[in-house]
Amino acid sequence: MCRVNGSIQWKTFNFFDVSEVKLADSESSSVFSSSDFTCVCSGSENIFVGSSDGQIRILSSAFKVVRTFDAHDTGSITHIKQIEGTSLLVTISEDLSNEPVLKVWALDKPDKKTGGPKCLSSLKVSNGRKQFPISAFAALDNLSQLAVGFGNGSVTVIRGDLINDRGAKQRTVFESEEPITGVEFRDGPTTTLYLATTGRILTLTISGRGQGQPAKNLEDNGCGLGCMTVDKDTGDIVVARDDAIYSYGVNGRGPSYAFEGSKQLVSIFGHFVGLVTTPKSSSPNRSRILRSFIGTGSDAVGRSSTFALLDTDLKYVAHIETLTSQVRAVFAEWGDLFLLTIGGKILRYHEKTLRQKLDILYQRDLYVLAINLAQKAGVDTAQRNDILRKYGDYLHKKGDYDTAMQQYLKAIDNTEPSQVIRKFLDSQRINNLIEYLEELHEHDKATVDHTTLLLNCYAKLKDTEKLETFIKSGTNFDLETAIAMCRQGGYYDQAVFLSKKHGEHDRVVDILIEDSKKYEEALDYIWRHETDLAYPNLMRYARVLLEHCPQETTELFIQYYTGQYRPRKDVVLAPSQVPAGGAASAVQNLASFIPLPYRQSTAAPSPATTGNQPLALFGDEAALADETEPPREYKVPKPRTAFSSFVDHPDQFIVFLEACLKEGSIQQSDKVDLHTTLFEVYLEVAAGKTGQEKREWEAKAKSLIDGENISMDASNVLLLSHLSNFSDGAVLVREQQGLRFDIFRSYTSAGDTASTIKALRKYGPEEPQLYPAALAYFTSSPRVLEEARDELDAVLKKIDEDDLMAPLQVIQTLSTNAVATMGMVKKYLSDTIEREKKEISNNRRLIESYRGESESKRKEMDELGNRSAVFQARRCSACGGSLDMPIVHFLCKHSFHQRCLNQVGDADMDCPTCAPTNNNIRAFRRAQEESADRHDMFQDALQRSRDKFGTVSEFFGRGVMTAPVAE
Repeated sequence: MCRVNGSIQWKTFNFFDVSEVKLADSESSSVFSSSDFTCVCSGSENIFVGSSDGQIRILSSAFKVVRTFDAHDTGSITHIKQIEGTSLLVTISEDLSNEPVLKVWALDKPDKKTGGPKCLSSLKVSNGRKQFPISAFAALDNLSQLAVGFGNGSVTVIRGDLINDRGAKQRTVFESEEPITGVEFRDGPTTTLYLATTGRILTLTISGRGQGQPAKNLEDNGCGLGCMTVDKDTGDIVVARDDAIYSYGVNGRGPSYAFEGSKQLVSIFGHFVGLVTTPKSSSPNRSRILRSFIGTGSDAVGRSSTFALLDTDLKYVAHIETLTSQVRAVFAEWGDLFLLTIGGKILRYHEKTLRQKLDILYQRDLYVLAINLAQKAGVDTAQRNDILRKYGDYLHKKGDYDTAMQQYLKAIDNTEPSQVIRKFLDSQRINNLIEYLEELHEHDKATVDHTTLLLNCYAKLKDTEKLETFIKSGTNFDLETAIAMCRQGGYYDQAVFLSKKHGEHDRVVDILIEDSKKYEEALDYIWRHETDLAYPNLMRYARVLLEHCPQETTELFIQYYTGQYRPRKDVVLAPSQVPAGGAASAVQNLASFIPLPYRQSTAAPSPATTGNQPLALFGDEAALADETEPPREYKVPKPRTAFSSFVDHPDQFIVFLEACLKEGSIQQSDKVDLHTTLFEVYLEVAAGKTGQEKREWEAKAKSLIDGENISMDASNVLLLSHLSNFSDGAVLVREQQGLRFDIFRSYTSAGDTASTIKALRKYGPEEPQLYPAALAYFTSSPRVLEEARDELDAVLKKIDEDDLMAPLQVIQTLSTNAVATMGMVKKYLSDTIEREKKEISNNRRLIESYRGESESKRKEMDELGNRSAVFQARRCSACGGSLDMPIVHFLCKHSFHQRCLNQVGDADMDCPTCAPTNNNIRAFRRAQEESADRHDMFQDALQRSRDKFGTVSEFFGRGVMTAPVAE
């Protein structure tokens, strides 16, 4: 039970517009001002007025009488009720000489006799034959039950089908010595009747469970006539007394609200309670009630009254005014509330819009009431947030920043964040700003700038705990900005946590290396991921990792590039394998603080079972455990892609290259790259060494190219050997490639006479052209000549024996400088001259022989052409038989039987014996004639020939240089 608070202060507003209703005509005006007026009700878009002459007048929304009919022949109509949503009208007429008469009318069904509405049923209301006026009347909407209260304290309930006139039963359900001042129904599974007397409030169950039981007394304090009504929304009744307004349910009294004043009427209009109060009178309450039964005296006309509309939920007065006369009736229709005074004046109360109400509240800075009012009106979120925002602005101006922020937080969904943030940028309001920014992230309304500002606030306050709470809370925020701000503020561990949590593995490595400088942890993190994540990060930071973790990084490179990569994983040891003492505890404590996504997730052990939990290992122990797993299947990259990573790390580079070469499944093209690069690195390391250590590295380099089938390009080996001054490498490759002349020339270029002589003796038999080159080198300087004096004669002898150079060429070579003397070549020159003399003599003899032979042939030809021939042959050159006629003789002195030749009359017949020789001569001659125009053959032969003059002579004999014969 709520206690009546007599100190409550009701705030008063003007939420209703009041206007007087202008009646349409004199007839309408007389309806309300006439002394015949007895009662009024509204419903179904009409107003119904009862009079003392038994007539009912129906008025439209324009307050014009649209219909009048006689409802009762005798008595005055004291109660009238229209059933909302139907065309049914209930009327009760009274005269004290007879029992009251109740009728039910169907307004939409005309009576054929009278032309008025059809009366569906009519009955007399019984009061035990006691003539007392009806003080209260109520009916259910289906008219299945009606209740009539009398001034003598009795209540009669009417049950039946009054609509179809199928009979009704009446029963007096309550009797009291106190007059009945109100009756109201509460419909439901159990129909309850509220009863009010001048001294009590009661409930009576008239149907359903509990029916037949006596009335239940709710309170020993009644109310005046017209001071009880029912709230149809809740089913409770509202009772107005002089001190307060009370509400009652079936179980007892509900909330009460202090509002002093002598109550005359109470009504419910929407969520407002309408009260009509009069000035306090010295007359006792019972006297006022009795006067209301018998009519209003003439003194009531001049008395004033007050009309108020109260919102009991929000505890404010929506409207209050003082009227010059008392109120006769209050009714509602068409969305407005109407008040009828005794003087016949009708006042219309039109509720202002919510916006108008809020503006009134804003003017008085009553934002809390505005919020509650809007919430009660069921406004949408946007409108509610607008009020909250205004309230926050008001509080901010007053300096109540904390409360203002609470309002802004409530209105965060429809508020532009910048409007609030600008108000709290002062460093003294940074905590309020943090609160607002955190809420923005909770509502997923934060932008990149908001995240940046929030993290800056944390950094400014150095509030690491809040920062960690924020990033671990799962709040929606821009990940890029959060990580960037953590890195900028030096909160690297938090940045790593965020990156791991959201799977930003590349960024984790980036932070560990570039910010935290935790190179070993970064390498371990890379090693714990699959190939698609590990490889790009390894290549990205290879140089940095090799600089700070050379051995571990090289091992990771070797595993990956040999196809043996296995991600590291934590190993779980059984309790029996856990190290004793504090070591296990230390490892467990460390593991609990490492928020790595690759850790095995296990339930947190309870303190009682901590010692029995498995232990996670890290680092080398975890890596060793991985050997039991097969390597991952992935596309092994080409080794050359890793070469650039080992710049400035030759020792690790050599380990990597040697390990890759040991892998048997490596491709041939990759072998070439590996051998070439390893050869280069060996030479590079050897260049920085001296003595025995230098020779060892050069021996390693030489071992790569020693053999028949080396997997390196010769030009690369030669270039690298030359750049590193590694002569053994150049020589070895040139030998294998057959580049003996290049070896010899490399020695001569270096001025190494001993090596030149050695190479000449080794390669000279297979490369004769080395001797002319050696002759030029031996005579290039006095020093070289002195070193090779004994070898010079051997070179000249070899040149002379193999005719490698013409004597003139030898003389020209020796005369290029003044190193060689005549005495050194005297023997060579004398031998050459003697040989030339002999050759000249032989050539002269051959010339004479050829000349004599030519002369004899010429003479023979002349004789054949100018003299007759004598044929003395006796036998046939074909068959060997004796010649007999006919005989064929040839100028070659061969004779044949004609029959042996098988040809007759052929003047161009050749001698069968000489024909092969003649054909050969003709073919040779024909070939000479055809080749006479092939000058390209002559030029090619001349270019390749060592004896140019001999070649010219040969082609001269072929007729190449013979002038063409004019036709």
